[in-house]
Parts: sequence; structure tokens; C-alpha cells
Amino acid sequence: MSLDPRTLLRELFDTAIAAAHPAQTLARHLPRVHGGRTIVIGAGKAAGAMAEVAEAHWNGEVDGLVVAPYGYGANCQRIEVVEAAHPVPDDAGERVARRVLELVSGLTEDDRVIFLLSGGGSALLALPAEGISLDDKRALNKALLKSGAAIDEMNCVRKHLSAIKGGRLARACWPASVYTYAISDVPGDEATVIASGPTVGDPTTSADALAILKRYGIEVPAHIRAWLEDPRSETVKPGDPCLARSYFTLIATPQQALDAAAAKAREAGLEVLILGDLEGESRDVAKVHAGIARQVRKHGQPLKAPCLILSGGETTVTVRGKGRGGRNAEFLLSLTAALKGEPGIWALAGDTDGIDGMENNAGALMSPCSYKRALAAGLNPLHELDDNNGFGFFAELGDLVTTGPTRTNVNDFRAILILESAEQ
Repeated sequence: MSLDPRTLLRELFDTAIAAAHPAQTLARHLPRVHGGRTIVIGAGKAAGAMAEVAEAHWNGEVDGLVVAPYGYGANCQRIEVVEAAHPVPDDAGERVARRVLELVSGLTEDDRVIFLLSGGGSALLALPAEGISLDDKRALNKALLKSGAAIDEMNCVRKHLSAIKGGRLARACWPASVYTYAISDVPGDEATVIASGPTVGDPTTSADALAILKRYGIEVPAHIRAWLEDPRSETVKPGDPCLARSYFTLIATPQQALDAAAAKAREAGLEVLILGDLEGESRDVAKVHAGIARQVRKHGQPLKAPCLILSGGETTVTVRGKGRGGRNAEFLLSLTAALKGEPGIWALAGDTDGIDGMENNAGALMSPCSYKRALAAGLNPLHELDDNNGFGFFAELGDLVTTGPTRTNVNDFRAILILESAEQ
């Protein structure tokens, strides 16, 4: 492995992504072929790649339908792969959700459904509840994305406005067996949160959804509030009989990706500190990382340089400005402002799905020179942060990280490389 900081950080990012790819993780979990029909359905950023693996390793007859974001398709012969919009749903997502429900209706106890689930599935399987339009869901989704709400809070609201999420898909499949194979993109790997848990019981309530909307000051039309106050809006709860034949298996997690990157870093002679899944405002999480990195460099605690700090999870961005950028660019912009060119500290932050927010980059890279280069270019990091302009900032420096669609998603990847101590 190269010790050039830029190359090293990119190699670590690519290693983390590869460790979570369905080609490495799915086949060994698939159930054995036996009598009855086998239907494959799926949704998410990894759905196309998962469908390819399922089709290639399933020896019996199989057909099905999965939905992936635009540009994340697959070359399947027996399983249809449809593309739709993410993170704000479109008509294609609504149509495919209706088709999925039709496909799994009327099954028997001898049949089985293989459900391939990954992050992004919540927006891609967009089937509004009774009396709620897709435009309603689009508007609310945009408001939630801008509000700074955590992923579990957003998905709580989504589940209670859906005709397919929050265990309702498992109910539609009953009495067939349902085997859900999931790639986690959420802190804690909670099955009820991944893509809003279409095949698992949901412990949250409609009252919880209303409280979240109130917490973030999100106004909703009267008919949406009326629906959330209606008992029919409640999701399928844990222990419901329709879940008795529903089985859930995690095949890839953020921790697996971090462990793979850590192993690669150790091969290069680096000590590694894994902080794990983190949540919170991107700019605030960055300040904590900056403090740890500075402590390492100045005092050799909790590690001595050269070393690597890794973290994952999903931070949030409360949008106040008019700039461009996702949570990873915002994290690095805040890190740049906090470190102010501290020598020997490099960092890369990126989304393992290849898309940071709604931009075409996965993330960006910060070097010890980023702060001075920005000032020389007339860019004040704090001003750019106030405008939520992480994408614009790192685009100007030529330090965006672009992967294209990775066809997996285990959420954010952050790596801070500290190559020297203050005593040197």
C-alpha cells in the first residue's frame, strides 16, 4: 500500500466500499431451493447489484422486481430492475411499489419472498397511505432533509405515511415466508430503521411521528395531520402474527467496512482508532474529530502518530445557507475551519453509496494545505460553512472525491490520517 496520503486515503475508502458490496456478502446467506414459488423483490442503492448476485446463485426458477436509483441498474435476465428517484421520490417509485404489492399478493405457505433491502429503499418504494399524494410525500421529504432530523426520525414519519413500510410489506406477503437480506446504512443497524423497515415490526407510533414534526417545526397540511391522528396510520407492531414467517438477516454493516479499512491501514504500519457509528450535526462532529486529531499530534493521546482515526454513521446538516454540498463535504469544511492547517493532518470523508447529499461526488479530501489554499483563493472556510457550501469549497480546491455509483451503501466513511507529532 502507498504511503502517499492522498492515495492512501482513497485506497482505504475503496477498501471500505468493496467490503460492503453484495458480490462479497450476499450469496452465502441465500435460502435453499425447495418447493413453491420464489419471488425476488428489492429496493435501495444496492438493490441492482444484490439482484445480480441472487439471480446468479439461485438454482431454481425465480422471477421478481427490484428498484434502484437512476444510474444504479443491473444486468439481470429473470429479475426486472427498475430505476427511480432518490432521495426525493418520483412517479416511477410509486408505480414500482404498487407492482411489488401486486407481485406478492395471493402467495401460499409453500412460497417464499426474497427481499433485497438497502439504504435508499424508503424513497424508492414510495407508496403513500390512503388520502396522501406523492406530492405530499415529496414536500415532506424535502422538509425533513433540510430540518436536521436524524435518519430514524425521518423514517418514523415516512413509515406512518406509507402503505408499504413499517411492516406492511410483510403483511402483504403473508402467509409466504419472507427472507429479508439487508445492507445497513443506519447507526446501530436497527432493522426497523433501514429503509423504514418494510418487513419488520415497528415499535414507533403515529404520535411519535407527530412529535418529530413538531420538534423540527415542520408544518403539514390538515389532511396529513388528520391521517396521523387516525388509528389506521399505525404500523405493524412487533409480535404481529403476520411477521411469524418473516426472517431478517444483515449481510453488510458500517462496522464491516470500517474493519476492512482498519486492516488495510495496519498493513501500512498505522495504528488505528475506530470511533464507530456517529450521529449529530456534521459541523459539530467535525469539531470533535479535530480535537482528537490535535490531541494525537500534540500529546500522542490516545494514539501516537502515524495513525488513523476512522468513523462512520450518518451525520445531519441543518440547511441555513444557499450553497451546495452534502454532509461529508460539510464535515470536512468544518474540520478545515477547526484545524486551520494543522501540519501533518489529512482527512477524507465520503458516502459509501458514491453520492454526498444530492451532488455527483462521494465526498472530498482535506490536506494540511487546504486552509491556506482556500484563503489564497478568496474562500473563507467559516463563511462557506455558514452558507452550507462544502461542495463549492472543495470543488474550487480540486479536492472532490468522485466514485460514481458504488451499488452499495453502508453510510458515511471518515478517515483522519495523522502523519507527524508536534515534537518532530
